[in-house]
Amino acid sequence: MNSLGSKRLSYYLMTGLAAGMPSLGLAQNKLEMITVTAAPIRDSQQAAFDAKKFADNYVEIISADTIGRFPDQNLADSLGRLPGLAIERDQGQARYINLRGAPFRYTSIAFDGIDVPGAENGRIPRFDSIPSVITRTVEVNKAILPSMPGEAVAGFINIKTFSPFANEGWSFAADVGLGEQKLGGGDIEKYGLRTSWSNEKFGFVAFVSENSREQITDNREYDLERDATTGELIVNELDFRSYKVTREDSAYGGTLEYRGDDTVQRLFISTLYSEFIDKEQRNQFVFAFNTPATGVSGSNQDVSVQRLLEYGQYENSTESNTLGADFQLGEWLLETRVNGTDTEFKMNLPIPRSVGGSAVASYDLSDIEDPKLYLDRDLATINYASTIGIHYGQLLEINGLKIKADAERELSWLGKNMVLRTGVQRDTRDADGFVATPAIKSFPASVNIDDYNTGNPWDSNTTNTIGATYYNNIGLRGAWASTGGLGPVTPSEDGQIAINEEILAAYVMTTTELDWGNVVVGARIEQTDYRSKGSVNGDPISVSDDFINVLPSVHFNINLQEDLKLRVSATTGLNRPTYDEWRAAAKVDLINKEVTGGNPTLEAEEATGIDTSLEWYFAPASILSAGAFYRTVDNVIYADTSTIDGGVYLPSAAGESWTYKGSVNGDNGKMHGVELNFVGHASDLFNAAHGFGISANLTVLNSEFQALNGDRHDLPGTSDLLYNFSVFYEDYGLSTRINYQYRDEWISPIEDPNEKWGEQQRVDLSLSYELPFDFDGATMSVYANANNVSNETDVRYASNGTINQSESYGRRYLLGVRLHF
Repeated sequence: MNSLGSKRLSYYLMTGLAAGMPSLGLAQNKLEMITVTAAPIRDSQQAAFDAKKFADNYVEIISADTIGRFPDQNLADSLGRLPGLAIERDQGQARYINLRGAPFRYTSIAFDGIDVPGAENGRIPRFDSIPSVITRTVEVNKAILPSMPGEAVAGFINIKTFSPFANEGWSFAADVGLGEQKLGGGDIEKYGLRTSWSNEKFGFVAFVSENSREQITDNREYDLERDATTGELIVNELDFRSYKVTREDSAYGGTLEYRGDDTVQRLFISTLYSEFIDKEQRNQFVFAFNTPATGVSGSNQDVSVQRLLEYGQYENSTESNTLGADFQLGEWLLETRVNGTDTEFKMNLPIPRSVGGSAVASYDLSDIEDPKLYLDRDLATINYASTIGIHYGQLLEINGLKIKADAERELSWLGKNMVLRTGVQRDTRDADGFVATPAIKSFPASVNIDDYNTGNPWDSNTTNTIGATYYNNIGLRGAWASTGGLGPVTPSEDGQIAINEEILAAYVMTTTELDWGNVVVGARIEQTDYRSKGSVNGDPISVSDDFINVLPSVHFNINLQEDLKLRVSATTGLNRPTYDEWRAAAKVDLINKEVTGGNPTLEAEEATGIDTSLEWYFAPASILSAGAFYRTVDNVIYADTSTIDGGVYLPSAAGESWTYKGSVNGDNGKMHGVELNFVGHASDLFNAAHGFGISANLTVLNSEFQALNGDRHDLPGTSDLLYNFSVFYEDYGLSTRINYQYRDEWISPIEDPNEKWGEQQRVDLSLSYELPFDFDGATMSVYANANNVSNETDVRYASNGTINQSESYGRRYLLGVRLHF
């Protein structure tokens, strides 16, 4: 075996990735003995750093052992500890990843190299339904290779699942945890099970995971402004909310695999299903000042009162099935895959809304995150003029089929070892559904809402000065439904989604080994055809288009010394509009010549970038690195008002200038930043303090784009500053880790672009102990996790700089047992 094959084999064996290596043919002739010591943090870090060191691009890698030793609720939490990655949470739970401070949509996600659509709108990946039990390693590719999907402006996250051949014979792993959400005393349950078996030819792996969390979210929302002359606070509205939330995520699946040693190298079939369900009860009271008051405090103000009571549900799921076959055809290794992926996103929120209540109130906002409002009467005695029903619904179903083939072989060129890789891929996706739609319905007079008041006061971190009590929202919804008046949500015609998308892709790339490292050169070409259907004022509309993107890239991986590596990459990428944005359905105002809705003529965003990094592997499980990146982004997609040809939506208006409100293309987008990362063990640095270590990273970011009117704005999702700091200790079977995360303020890519999240910080703690004896070969460990130890409150700000939302959810504790053999 030549030096290139030997080095790659060593890399994959050390990282436990033999089942997923891109060159299976190289792996059949040699095996290496790997010595495993009882230092899981150190060993998993060393394996990850070895994989990073020998990779052909700028990549961050995290292993399952490392993930399991953090107090993480899901995979987003784990990824948020890597340099350059930031988390966006929903009610305290990590959900989205901002890679390089970019919008979520600039990151694509894959399972074992098969990229899948985002369930929520076709593009944006969510991580709250991906448990660690299915995860072997996660690769966060920051510099994109031609073999990766073009739709990865910021990066490509590849989640590698467990291989049947990771362990010979039977293996079994189980994780059981029970805990409590401190605010409200909600139960937390965590169950994970994985088993596998293999011999020399056949193997299978199966896994299942079930997690649930009950929590209270204490929420306050505000409508405030500043007096233009005095700068004093003007209080327009105060909104008190308490959410009772039960969140459940589940996953199951597995792989059945055959391995040969001649023409047929590998045959397998795999399946993965993941689901997230959010059952939400909202108790909400809105107090609008009839004569908006000035100052941080006020007395005897007349307020109008609304009451909103909701029991609703959010669901998203992904089912992915893959049939694969790998063949050795002479000098060529051919990998073929057929994948079917179906995703579903549903929202169903029925809300009885009582309006026309009145009271006299005093307020005190001296502690802005704990607003105090005092009423002149018992909240439960307020009479409302009427109650209406508001039923929010949303649905998006995506059916995808992918066929791909990748081939590679080794060559010798000018006396240098080279690997040639090439591949083709065809994706078809059908998306059907409708955007978030409110429907106004009558609320039955026979249902007395006051009968469902439990009298139990809210659980809250803030002061419940209004004396709010919980309602039995589940029973109330049931009573509403029993009258026959609830029914399904009927989507409006301007919100409907019906899109067919087909992407044909091909790539070629070479990796050439040189005395000083290697060079990867190649290009990917992607042709996109799409058709978007809808209706405008009852008339059908269909818009179709096709476009081609050529995406070249080059990567230099330079070995300055044996333990010092320099990387320089130039890459290109694109980001297609979400299905919400690309829908043809819209609402037309014929009188004012205005259109509101989807924009099927949106252009895809196109990016060109440079990545550099300097990596010093100064000890086997340690690293000191610095990276920098720069991206330009054309056709930046954002929400605005523009002028269009009315004929796009109404043929009779062709040539007329109409006003459009919705998603449009901006220009001159830029994103750049610097990343610093350090992981070190005290024993490597000082030859003392055995078992102690530090992990720290810092990222400084900046971004902007130009709107249609020439104004410049930040790209949504960009924080100026991110950093993580962890201290860990591992010895004598004890493993402890405390982690601090900080993120500067940012604009959410999915919320109102006029709103800004305030800075966030978290302190999390994890302790585990491996019992000093085994059970017939099985090892057992006990662990304790604590999340949000500092009991943080998350805040958002309106465009005028005043706070418009604060929410807290308390600390989270979990105790558990892990078993492995």
